[in-house]
Amino acid sequence: MAGASGLGTGPGAAGGDGDDSLYPIAVLIDELRNEDVQLRLNSIKKLSTIALALGVERTRSELLPFLTDTIYDEDEVLLALAEQLGNFTGLVGGPDFAHCLLPPLENLATVEETVVRDKAVESLRQISQEHTPVALEAYFVPLVKRLASGDWFTSRTSACSLFSVCYPRASNAVKAEIRQQFRSLCSDDTPMVRRAAASKLGEFAKVLELDSVKSEIVPLFTNLASDEQDSVRLLAVEACVSIAQLLSQDDLETLVMPTLRQAVEDKSWRVRYMVADKFSELQKAMGPKITLNDLIPAFQNLLKDCEAEVRAAAAHKVKELGENLPIEDRETIIMNQILPYIKELVSDTNPHVKSALASVIMGLSTILGKENTIEHLLPLFLAQLKDECPEVRLNIISNLDCVNEVIGIRQLSQSLLPAIVELAEDAKWRVRLAIIEYMPLLAGQLGVEFFDEKLNSLCMAWLVDHVYAIREAATNNLMKLVQKFGTEWAQNTIVPKVLVMANDPNYLHRMTTLFCINALSEACGQEITTKQMLPIVLKMAGDQVANVRFNVAKSLQKIGPILDTNALQGEVKPVLQKLGQDEDMDVKYFAQEAISVVAQRLRKLDFPVKDSGEPSVPRADKNHFPRPRVPGEDTGKGPVYQLHGDTRDTLAQLEIAELVHFSQSRD
Repeated sequence: MAGASGLGTGPGAAGGDGDDSLYPIAVLIDELRNEDVQLRLNSIKKLSTIALALGVERTRSELLPFLTDTIYDEDEVLLALAEQLGNFTGLVGGPDFAHCLLPPLENLATVEETVVRDKAVESLRQISQEHTPVALEAYFVPLVKRLASGDWFTSRTSACSLFSVCYPRASNAVKAEIRQQFRSLCSDDTPMVRRAAASKLGEFAKVLELDSVKSEIVPLFTNLASDEQDSVRLLAVEACVSIAQLLSQDDLETLVMPTLRQAVEDKSWRVRYMVADKFSELQKAMGPKITLNDLIPAFQNLLKDCEAEVRAAAAHKVKELGENLPIEDRETIIMNQILPYIKELVSDTNPHVKSALASVIMGLSTILGKENTIEHLLPLFLAQLKDECPEVRLNIISNLDCVNEVIGIRQLSQSLLPAIVELAEDAKWRVRLAIIEYMPLLAGQLGVEFFDEKLNSLCMAWLVDHVYAIREAATNNLMKLVQKFGTEWAQNTIVPKVLVMANDPNYLHRMTTLFCINALSEACGQEITTKQMLPIVLKMAGDQVANVRFNVAKSLQKIGPILDTNALQGEVKPVLQKLGQDEDMDVKYFAQEAISVVAQRLRKLDFPVKDSGEPSVPRADKNHFPRPRVPGEDTGKGPVYQLHGDTRDTLAQLEIAELVHFSQSRD
């Protein structure tokens, strides 16, 4: 890493003339030269503290030149530097001196690593807004020109992102130069530069005058859309959305549509995929007339494309296409021009295509109405519920609320049940997890009788699944079901089955009982918790497995606020005190935690709490997991100091002292 001229490279050099104020910059140099990347990174992240201590003049005259000369480091250090400099305007003297930040950021905008360049460009765009129009033309525009004419493609790609931020406030003569520079980058020899220009074409078009858009941007769009590199052509499709929003219907038909038709039939599937992915935005930008005449036929071609990725992207847009159509023509267009292609996709050979369609097809029912849904869509839903791919069945089930609003879910109930059962027993645990999350929705739509008859057993089976994430989700599912069906249903249907698990030979299942009680207690209320759940929890305090016992303590702590005073004092507290004498350190710890919560609860109820006289439980030794300390927790050791005076300056001095301490300790 290159050094900074005129500056010492260590604390000794800084203190040679007795000027201790040079210590911060000397320490920064030391840290930046350290072989440890993390130390250099930490130093960069403290630049604002250093600049604050140095003052605006020395930051401009010493710190920034040093940083400009040392742009040779690990990418993560440069990334942090680029991010820091974006917020440095106030530390160099405000907007009048914002141009001082441009040299180091210009260097960072030319490095090889993409993420560093992008962050430097982001900071440059931020700083450009703080320049006055005069300063913009004096400092920022020349920087953009230098980047745009740089020898390496890295600088030219960075320049593409800066034209749109400096163009609006430039004079007419400078605007013409900026447009010329952008045109040259759009025809650059390097594909990466053309790609960067294509990605910013729409953004640049938005800040140009309409005449310039027609005369200059549209020809650039046409050329980029026919580029030899498909990575450039697909980005031109994205720019098409922004350009279309600026032009009239007549101009769109003559200037844009020929190029867009060409993109729909492009030889590269990536370009066609981009058209499908941006179809909703294109539809809104083009308007209803062009949509009916050109975009609907194009969408039909995308739905029957030879590449599965394109078909899947188009299938994802089916619902949005229908919603964006004119209301008076919506039903006719979908029924006659879109639905035949959808029927073919239901039996597509690619599971991703079928899954994409299943995620949106249910939304068509609200557009087409009850009769069309029953006659045309219902057979498709039933076919997808029987599909061999679990993701397809899952996507249908997850969107049942759309159909329920139109025709009611009973129409699907007979086919729905086998699909749910298969998903509930799927070999992939993530599929089982997903269907659990939709169970409260299904329960609300199917009703309590259907649920008890067909689905209740599934919910209980999930509680003993071999995957913890499933057991946890099943526990939360029970709580949501109780909230939906009420406490009486829970008392008669769920609670007895949960409590039976307390005698299960598998300790994991016994622990699940406790987790269920934690979740259900609040939903069920005090009476059910005290009479039915609490006795089981207290009984489990004598379990032979320590994990169960300390979870008993945690459960008693959880349900404590729900219980009345007599139960807390007469039943809960004695059990917790016994657990507080347990041979296992973790059981002791959690019991002591619970005792303190119960005691606090009793004090709130104005119930006299006697000191048990028992010594406090020591922290677990090295063979046990210690409890992590809560951030900001008062340890009770030592005085609590307060900062007085100018807090910002005090914090800055503390940071500097810390840096100096580290530097001296190494020496």
